[in-house]
Amino acid sequence: MNNHLSKGTLNFIDKMEKLSKKDHPKWFEIFKHCFTNTLETTVKILPDQTTYILTGDIPAMWLRDSVAQVRPYLVYAKEDDEIKRLILGLIQRQMDFIIKDPYANAFNETANKNGHQTDVTAMRPDVWERKYEIDSLCYPLQLAYLFYLNTGEITPFDQRFIDAVLAVLEVWECETNHTHSTYRFERKEASRASDTLSNHGFGPDFAVTGMTWSGFRPSDDATHYPYLIPSEQFAVVVLGYLEDIFSEIKPDEALSVRIHLLKSKIQAGIDQFGLIKNAAGEVIYAYEVDGLGHFSLMDDANIPNLISSPYLGYCKKDDVRYLKTRKTLLSQENPYYYEGKYLSGTGSSHTPENYVWPIALAMQGMTSQSKLEQEKILDVLSNTDAGTFSMHEGIDVDHPEHFTREWFSWANMMFCELMMEYYDLRIKINKD
Repeated sequence: MNNHLSKGTLNFIDKMEKLSKKDHPKWFEIFKHCFTNTLETTVKILPDQTTYILTGDIPAMWLRDSVAQVRPYLVYAKEDDEIKRLILGLIQRQMDFIIKDPYANAFNETANKNGHQTDVTAMRPDVWERKYEIDSLCYPLQLAYLFYLNTGEITPFDQRFIDAVLAVLEVWECETNHTHSTYRFERKEASRASDTLSNHGFGPDFAVTGMTWSGFRPSDDATHYPYLIPSEQFAVVVLGYLEDIFSEIKPDEALSVRIHLLKSKIQAGIDQFGLIKNAAGEVIYAYEVDGLGHFSLMDDANIPNLISSPYLGYCKKDDVRYLKTRKTLLSQENPYYYEGKYLSGTGSSHTPENYVWPIALAMQGMTSQSKLEQEKILDVLSNTDAGTFSMHEGIDVDHPEHFTREWFSWANMMFCELMMEYYDLRIKINKD
């Protein structure tokens, strides 16, 4: 990997040092390590000038993770040509991957046959893993639009982008009735049931709802019910971005109408099937539903989750239904909410019981209306890094020296983004 610490990056680190070093020196040391580590250890500029970004300790690029890994750099990308080019190259690489296989979630740098080549699905030698997740398609399209909002450049919206959008629309439209889909997935050697789909790779039963089916969660664990509400919300947001692009920036009336119709169907599905009641009888969002009356009242640490709705741009932080949902999920009603001596927060089925994820805590902070809550979370994260100056995947709530994944770039950058949020340094996510 090459060192991509641009002058603009170093200047931004200096800015963060001036803001934080005096009152929160540990925050700053973690920020500096995490903010530079992504550029120093995960980024590779390929011969075609596109950008390939490792997730960390796994030698592959996740569509989701790679967006989260560069998102904080958008704050100053407009003034930093090197960072701007790096992010643009990532967008172009992501669009190429989507065109090749919109059902894949992680890709190899070359057609080297690395990864899960024995999975029973339509694998390719350049695909690391082919677990279909709605958010894997949302994130790259979101990044292209955020790049435009924060730099003013429409460069990402080329023919490659349009071809990728058409591939995404075809998948999302098809998956509004998964019966019509050819996608199947089985992992024969799966050590965990959540690594494969039931019903011979078809997935669990469902009814047609207007929403679009997802085989897996952002955790890469199989969905229990195939309509994943936070991912449906994310799709609504991204389709709104695409509406703007194809009505204002690259006008295409037929495509704009097609996008609007799909967005309306998914939103109507959320409204009709995605709402449940908590123990207090309040209407909140479900995590997953199947359209047959079954649902999951829970949240998962991986983003998108229900806590992340304002961060995604689906609603405001003070939205009444969101606040009721948030309160429910940050309580024992959520089976993945853990409390311990050192940490309290959301974990995941992907990691052991009583392991809280720094990603989830960072998201809790970024969607909070309270600077005090953000400060407390930053303190907790800083005090449970096990002396590594890095964020991990999951941390034992009573023994923070016990954690999963020592090198996890997504988590590192979520800490950075929370700290930036605390100091009111945030990227633009809409035109308002």
